[in-house]
Amino acid sequence: MKFRPLHDRVLVKRVDQEEKTAGGIIIPDTAQEKPMEGKVVAAGSGSKAEDGTVTPLDVKKGDSILFGKWSGTEVKVDGDDLLIMKESDILGIIE
Repeated sequence: MKFRPLHDRVLVKRVDQEEKTAGGIIIPDTAQEKPMEGKVVAAGSGSKAEDGTVTPLDVKKGDSILFGKWSGTEVKVDGDDLLIMKESDILGIIE
């Protein structure tokens, strides 16, 4: 299935988090916090103003980003757990 977000929405795949601490302790799935870092899988065309002009998004496919802990809506696309969120939920791009 192909999926293209509309307007100012972005489709994000979370980056896998370490399952061990620096000391070597394995953290079970139930105790792990969800990572706040991800990679943009797809991005919409931009937000439309009232006069019809489109403002393009600052993020693009392939960008590594940081987002808020409770940002986005979890969706399943082609068996992958992804997040869809507005560009305003993104805190910044990791360079």
